[in-house]
Amino acid sequence: MINQTSSLEFSHFPVMLNEILKISSPSNGGSFLDCTFGGGGYSKEILKFDNTNVLAIDRDEKILSIAKEIKKKFPERFKFYQKKFSELNDLSHDKVDVVIFDLGISSIQLDDLNRGFSFNSEKELNMAMGLNKITAMDAVNNLGELDLKSIIKVLGDEKEASRIAKNIIKFRNEKKIIKTSDLVKIIKKSKKKNFLNKIDPCTKTFQALRIFVNKEITELVNGLINATKKLKPGGKILAISFHSIEDRIIKYFFSNFSKNRSRPSRYFPEDTKNKLILFEEYKNKVFVPSKNELSKNSRSRSAKLRFAIRSKNKFEYPKEIFKKFKKYLELEEINV
Repeated sequence: MINQTSSLEFSHFPVMLNEILKISSPSNGGSFLDCTFGGGGYSKEILKFDNTNVLAIDRDEKILSIAKEIKKKFPERFKFYQKKFSELNDLSHDKVDVVIFDLGISSIQLDDLNRGFSFNSEKELNMAMGLNKITAMDAVNNLGELDLKSIIKVLGDEKEASRIAKNIIKFRNEKKIIKTSDLVKIIKKSKKKNFLNKIDPCTKTFQALRIFVNKEITELVNGLINATKKLKPGGKILAISFHSIEDRIIKYFFSNFSKNRSRPSRYFPEDTKNKLILFEEYKNKVFVPSKNELSKNSRSRSAKLRFAIRSKNKFEYPKEIFKKFKKYLELEEINV
Protein backbone atom coordinates (compact mmCIF):
# COMPACT_ATOMS: atom_id res chain seq x y z
CA MET A 1 0.00 0.00 0.00
CA ILE A 2 1.35 3.45 -0.95
CA ASN A 3 1.48 5.80 2.05
CA GLN A 4 0.08 9.32 1.85
CA THR A 5 3.45 11.05 1.89
CA SER A 6 5.00 9.10 -0.96
CA SER A 7 1.90 9.40 -3.13
CA LEU A 8 1.86 13.18 -2.67
CA GLU A 9 5.55 13.50 -3.45
CA PHE A 10 5.18 11.34 -6.55
CA SER A 11 2.67 13.76 -8.04
CA HIS A 12 4.93 16.78 -7.49
CA PHE A 13 7.46 18.05 -10.05
CA PRO A 14 9.57 21.03 -8.91
CA VAL A 15 9.49 23.39 -11.90
CA MET A 16 12.83 24.57 -13.36
CA LEU A 17 14.75 22.95 -10.51
CA ASN A 18 18.10 23.15 -12.33
CA GLU A 19 17.64 26.87 -12.99
CA ILE A 20 16.59 27.51 -9.38
CA LEU A 21 19.69 25.72 -8.05
CA LYS A 22 22.02 27.47 -10.51
CA ILE A 23 20.76 30.95 -9.61
CA SER A 24 20.43 30.41 -5.85
CA SER A 25 23.81 28.56 -5.48
CA PRO A 26 23.12 26.35 -2.43
CA SER A 27 26.61 24.89 -2.85
CA ASN A 28 27.81 28.14 -1.26
CA GLY A 29 25.63 27.48 1.80
CA GLY A 30 23.31 30.03 3.39
CA SER A 31 19.74 30.42 4.57
CA PHE A 32 16.82 29.85 2.20
CA LEU A 33 13.16 30.82 2.45
CA ASP A 34 10.93 28.46 0.43
CA CYS A 35 7.64 30.34 0.23
CA THR A 36 5.75 27.65 -1.70
CA PHE A 37 6.86 24.38 -0.10
CA GLY A 38 4.33 22.13 -1.88
CA GLY A 39 5.85 18.68 -2.34
CA GLY A 40 9.16 19.87 -0.89
CA GLY A 41 11.07 19.58 -4.18
CA TYR A 42 13.20 22.71 -3.80
CA SER A 43 13.70 22.35 -0.03
CA LYS A 44 14.95 18.75 -0.31
CA GLU A 45 17.43 19.60 -3.06
CA ILE A 46 18.77 22.63 -1.19
CA LEU A 47 19.19 20.62 2.02
CA LYS A 48 21.46 18.15 0.20
CA PHE A 49 24.14 20.83 0.61
CA ASP A 50 25.54 20.64 4.16
CA ASN A 51 25.87 24.36 4.91
CA THR A 52 22.27 25.28 4.07
CA ASN A 53 19.24 26.00 6.22
CA VAL A 54 15.67 26.11 4.92
CA LEU A 55 12.67 27.90 6.34
CA ALA A 56 9.57 26.79 4.42
CA ILE A 57 5.97 27.96 4.42
CA ASP A 58 2.81 26.80 2.69
CA ARG A 59 -0.87 27.56 3.27
CA ASP A 60 -1.91 23.97 2.43
CA GLU A 61 -2.33 21.67 5.43
CA LYS A 62 -2.47 18.64 3.12
CA ILE A 63 1.32 18.69 2.72
CA LEU A 64 2.16 18.71 6.44
CA SER A 65 3.09 15.01 6.25
CA ILE A 66 5.83 15.80 3.70
CA ALA A 67 7.18 18.62 5.87
CA LYS A 68 7.29 16.30 8.91
CA GLU A 69 9.35 13.73 7.00
CA ILE A 70 11.91 16.35 5.98
CA LYS A 71 11.99 17.68 9.54
CA LYS A 72 12.88 14.18 10.80
CA LYS A 73 15.78 14.00 8.37
CA PHE A 74 17.05 17.56 8.94
CA PRO A 75 15.86 18.52 12.46
CA GLU A 76 18.40 21.32 12.88
CA ARG A 77 18.35 22.74 9.36
CA PHE A 78 14.67 22.70 8.37
CA LYS A 79 11.65 24.54 9.78
CA PHE A 80 8.12 24.62 8.41
CA TYR A 81 5.11 26.85 9.10
CA GLN A 82 1.59 26.70 7.70
CA LYS A 83 1.37 30.33 6.64
CA LYS A 84 0.31 32.52 3.72
CA PHE A 85 2.64 35.00 2.00
CA SER A 86 0.90 37.86 3.80
CA GLU A 87 1.90 36.28 7.14
CA LEU A 88 5.64 36.20 6.46
CA ASN A 89 6.13 39.09 8.88
CA ASP A 90 4.89 36.83 11.68
CA LEU A 91 8.07 34.74 11.40
CA SER A 92 10.68 36.07 13.80
CA HIS A 93 13.69 34.61 11.98
CA ASP A 94 16.96 36.19 10.88
CA LYS A 95 17.28 37.58 7.38
CA VAL A 96 17.88 35.08 4.57
CA ASP A 97 20.16 34.76 1.54
CA VAL A 98 17.57 33.46 -0.93
CA VAL A 99 13.78 33.56 -1.26
CA ILE A 100 11.92 31.27 -3.68
CA PHE A 101 8.33 31.53 -4.95
CA ASP A 102 6.77 28.84 -7.16
CA LEU A 103 3.32 30.31 -7.74
CA GLY A 104 -0.01 28.99 -8.95
CA ILE A 105 -1.66 25.66 -8.30
CA SER A 106 0.51 22.65 -7.47
CA SER A 107 0.22 19.19 -9.02
CA ILE A 108 -0.69 17.88 -5.57
CA GLN A 109 -3.70 20.19 -5.41
CA LEU A 110 -4.74 19.65 -9.03
CA ASP A 111 -4.52 15.85 -8.86
CA ASP A 112 -6.68 15.64 -5.72
CA LEU A 113 -10.13 15.55 -7.33
CA ASN A 114 -11.78 16.04 -3.92
CA ARG A 115 -10.59 19.65 -3.92
CA GLY A 116 -12.40 20.71 -7.08
CA PHE A 117 -9.46 22.32 -8.91
CA SER A 118 -9.64 19.94 -11.87
CA PHE A 119 -12.15 20.03 -14.73
CA ASN A 120 -12.39 16.25 -14.34
CA SER A 121 -13.65 16.36 -10.76
CA GLU A 122 -17.12 15.12 -9.84
CA LYS A 123 -16.68 16.32 -6.25
CA GLU A 124 -17.77 19.55 -4.55
CA LEU A 125 -16.62 22.84 -6.06
CA ASN A 126 -13.96 24.09 -3.66
CA MET A 127 -10.61 25.40 -5.02
CA ALA A 128 -9.39 26.46 -1.56
CA MET A 129 -5.61 26.22 -1.21
CA GLY A 130 -5.73 26.50 2.58
CA LEU A 131 -6.39 29.09 5.30
CA ASN A 132 -9.36 30.33 3.27
CA LYS A 133 -12.50 32.21 4.26
CA ILE A 134 -14.52 31.16 1.20
CA THR A 135 -14.67 28.46 -1.50
CA ALA A 136 -15.51 28.58 -5.19
CA MET A 137 -18.93 27.16 -4.32
CA ASP A 138 -19.58 30.20 -2.13
CA ALA A 139 -18.49 32.51 -4.94
CA VAL A 140 -20.64 31.08 -7.76
CA ASN A 141 -23.74 30.79 -5.56
CA ASN A 142 -23.60 34.18 -3.83
CA LEU A 143 -21.87 36.75 -6.03
CA GLY A 144 -23.99 39.06 -8.19
CA GLU A 145 -23.88 38.80 -11.96
CA LEU A 146 -21.79 41.96 -12.48
CA ASP A 147 -19.23 40.86 -9.87
CA LEU A 148 -19.00 37.40 -11.40
CA LYS A 149 -18.54 38.92 -14.84
CA SER A 150 -15.77 41.26 -13.62
CA ILE A 151 -13.91 38.48 -11.78
CA ILE A 152 -14.04 36.08 -14.73
CA LYS A 153 -13.15 38.77 -17.28
CA VAL A 154 -10.34 40.51 -15.39
CA LEU A 155 -8.76 37.67 -13.39
CA GLY A 156 -9.26 35.08 -16.12
CA ASP A 157 -8.97 37.24 -19.23
CA GLU A 158 -12.14 35.49 -20.45
CA LYS A 159 -13.78 37.23 -23.42
CA GLU A 160 -17.08 35.43 -22.92
CA ALA A 161 -17.34 36.32 -19.23
CA SER A 162 -20.73 38.00 -19.64
CA ARG A 163 -22.42 34.91 -21.05
CA ILE A 164 -20.79 32.63 -18.47
CA ALA A 165 -21.89 34.87 -15.58
CA LYS A 166 -25.48 35.01 -16.92
CA ASN A 167 -25.65 31.24 -17.21
CA ILE A 168 -24.26 30.76 -13.71
CA ILE A 169 -27.10 32.93 -12.36
CA LYS A 170 -29.65 31.11 -14.51
CA PHE A 171 -28.46 27.69 -13.31
CA ARG A 172 -28.35 28.61 -9.61
CA ASN A 173 -31.87 30.05 -9.77
CA GLU A 174 -33.00 26.50 -10.47
CA LYS A 175 -30.68 24.74 -8.01
CA LYS A 176 -27.50 25.38 -6.06
CA ILE A 177 -24.22 24.83 -7.90
CA ILE A 178 -22.50 22.16 -5.82
CA LYS A 179 -20.29 19.97 -7.98
CA THR A 180 -17.30 21.02 -10.05
CA SER A 181 -18.89 19.18 -12.98
CA ASP A 182 -21.92 21.51 -12.73
CA LEU A 183 -19.69 24.52 -13.35
CA VAL A 184 -17.93 22.74 -16.21
CA LYS A 185 -21.30 22.15 -17.94
CA ILE A 186 -22.31 25.79 -17.48
CA ILE A 187 -19.05 27.08 -18.96
CA LYS A 188 -19.10 24.71 -21.94
CA LYS A 189 -22.70 25.65 -22.66
CA SER A 190 -21.74 29.34 -22.56
CA LYS A 191 -18.65 29.22 -24.76
CA LYS A 192 -18.64 29.39 -28.53
CA LYS A 193 -16.98 26.36 -30.07
CA ASN A 194 -13.47 27.05 -31.30
CA PHE A 195 -11.91 23.92 -32.76
CA LEU A 196 -8.57 25.67 -33.28
CA ASN A 197 -8.21 26.47 -29.60
CA LYS A 198 -6.28 23.74 -27.77
CA ILE A 199 -6.98 25.23 -24.34
CA ASP A 200 -9.86 23.69 -22.41
CA PRO A 201 -12.87 26.09 -22.48
CA CYS A 202 -13.01 26.02 -18.68
CA THR A 203 -9.39 27.08 -18.11
CA LYS A 204 -9.83 30.84 -17.81
CA THR A 205 -12.97 30.77 -15.63
CA PHE A 206 -11.42 28.21 -13.29
CA GLN A 207 -8.28 30.34 -13.07
CA ALA A 208 -10.31 33.45 -12.25
CA LEU A 209 -12.33 31.77 -9.51
CA ARG A 210 -9.26 30.12 -8.03
CA ILE A 211 -7.40 33.45 -7.90
CA PHE A 212 -10.42 35.17 -6.33
CA VAL A 213 -11.10 32.48 -3.71
CA ASN A 214 -7.45 32.37 -2.59
CA LYS A 215 -6.77 36.12 -2.99
CA GLU A 216 -3.71 35.16 -4.99
CA ILE A 217 -2.94 38.67 -6.27
CA THR A 218 -3.18 40.21 -2.81
CA GLU A 219 -1.03 37.42 -1.40
CA LEU A 220 1.58 37.77 -4.16
CA VAL A 221 1.96 41.53 -3.74
CA ASN A 222 2.26 41.23 0.04
CA GLY A 223 4.51 38.20 -0.31
CA LEU A 224 7.00 39.96 -2.58
CA ILE A 225 7.13 42.92 -0.21
CA ASN A 226 7.49 40.82 2.95
CA ALA A 227 10.08 38.53 1.37
CA THR A 228 12.17 41.50 0.21
CA LYS A 229 12.12 42.82 3.75
CA LYS A 230 13.61 39.51 4.93
CA LEU A 231 16.42 39.45 2.35
CA LYS A 232 20.00 40.24 3.25
CA PRO A 233 21.83 42.84 1.11
CA GLY A 234 22.98 40.95 -1.98
CA GLY A 235 20.39 38.25 -1.38
CA LYS A 236 18.32 36.89 -4.25
CA ILE A 237 14.56 36.65 -4.70
CA LEU A 238 13.36 34.15 -7.33
CA ALA A 239 9.77 33.87 -8.57
CA ILE A 240 8.15 31.44 -11.00
CA SER A 241 4.82 32.58 -12.45
CA PHE A 242 2.26 30.70 -14.54
CA HIS A 243 0.00 33.39 -15.97
CA SER A 244 0.33 36.93 -17.30
CA ILE A 245 -1.01 38.73 -14.21
CA GLU A 246 1.53 37.10 -11.91
CA ASP A 247 4.39 37.76 -14.33
CA ARG A 248 3.33 41.39 -14.80
CA ILE A 249 3.40 41.98 -11.04
CA ILE A 250 6.78 40.30 -10.56
CA LYS A 251 8.36 42.15 -13.48
CA TYR A 252 7.01 45.50 -12.27
CA PHE A 253 8.16 44.89 -8.69
CA PHE A 254 11.69 43.89 -9.68
CA SER A 255 12.19 46.59 -12.31
CA ASN A 256 10.32 49.53 -10.77
CA PHE A 257 12.19 49.31 -7.47
CA SER A 258 15.65 48.65 -8.92
CA LYS A 259 18.61 50.97 -9.53
CA ASN A 260 17.95 51.07 -13.26
CA ARG A 261 14.26 51.97 -12.98
CA SER A 262 13.27 53.62 -16.24
CA ARG A 263 12.51 57.35 -16.33
CA PRO A 264 9.29 58.73 -17.93
CA SER A 265 11.57 60.31 -20.54
CA ARG A 266 15.29 60.16 -21.21
CA TYR A 267 15.23 63.98 -21.25
CA PHE A 268 14.09 64.10 -17.60
CA PRO A 269 16.79 64.18 -14.92
CA GLU A 270 16.95 61.05 -12.77
CA ASP A 271 15.14 61.52 -9.46
CA THR A 272 17.54 59.74 -7.10
CA LYS A 273 16.29 61.57 -4.03
CA ASN A 274 12.73 60.24 -4.17
CA LYS A 275 13.55 56.94 -5.83
CA LEU A 276 12.89 53.81 -3.79
CA ILE A 277 15.65 51.30 -4.53
CA LEU A 278 15.16 47.80 -3.17
CA PHE A 279 17.16 45.91 -5.81
CA GLU A 280 20.39 46.17 -7.74
CA GLU A 281 20.18 46.75 -11.49
CA TYR A 282 17.46 44.45 -12.81
CA LYS A 283 18.40 42.58 -16.01
CA ASN A 284 14.83 41.61 -16.98
CA LYS A 285 15.96 38.13 -18.02
CA VAL A 286 13.21 35.50 -18.24
CA PHE A 287 13.94 31.78 -17.88
CA VAL A 288 11.55 29.18 -19.32
CA PRO A 289 11.50 25.36 -19.03
CA SER A 290 13.83 23.38 -21.27
CA LYS A 291 12.51 21.00 -23.93
CA ASN A 292 13.67 18.12 -21.77
CA GLU A 293 11.63 19.36 -18.79
CA LEU A 294 8.56 19.98 -20.94
CA SER A 295 8.72 16.40 -22.21
CA LYS A 296 8.61 15.14 -18.60
CA ASN A 297 6.22 17.71 -17.12
CA SER A 298 3.85 19.38 -19.59
CA ARG A 299 2.28 21.44 -16.77
CA SER A 300 5.44 23.57 -16.67
CA ARG A 301 4.83 24.89 -20.22
CA SER A 302 3.60 28.35 -19.12
CA ALA A 303 6.21 28.85 -16.38
CA LYS A 304 8.42 31.95 -16.33
CA LEU A 305 11.25 32.49 -13.86
CA ARG A 306 12.60 35.92 -12.91
CA PHE A 307 15.00 36.94 -10.16
CA ALA A 308 16.34 40.11 -8.56
CA ILE A 309 19.18 40.94 -6.17
CA ARG A 310 18.56 42.94 -2.98
CA SER A 311 20.34 46.29 -2.75
CA LYS A 312 22.14 47.55 0.34
CA ASN A 313 19.51 50.24 0.86
CA LYS A 314 17.35 50.26 3.95
CA PHE A 315 13.95 48.65 3.37
CA GLU A 316 11.09 51.06 2.75
CA TYR A 317 7.51 50.05 2.07
CA PRO A 318 6.72 50.22 -1.69
CA LYS A 319 3.19 51.65 -1.59
CA GLU A 320 3.25 52.41 -5.31
CA ILE A 321 2.66 48.77 -6.26
CA PHE A 322 -0.80 48.81 -4.66
CA LYS A 323 -1.84 51.71 -6.89
CA LYS A 324 -0.43 50.00 -9.97
CA PHE A 325 -2.48 46.82 -9.48
CA LYS A 326 -5.48 48.39 -7.81
CA LYS A 327 -8.07 46.85 -10.18
CA TYR A 328 -7.01 43.30 -9.29
CA LEU A 329 -6.69 43.95 -5.58
CA GLU A 330 -10.12 45.59 -5.36
CA LEU A 331 -11.75 42.66 -7.14
CA GLU A 332 -10.39 40.29 -4.51
CA GLU A 333 -12.00 42.41 -1.78
CA ILE A 334 -15.54 41.84 -3.08
CA ASN A 335 -17.69 40.37 -0.32
CA VAL A 336 -19.32 37.01 -0.91
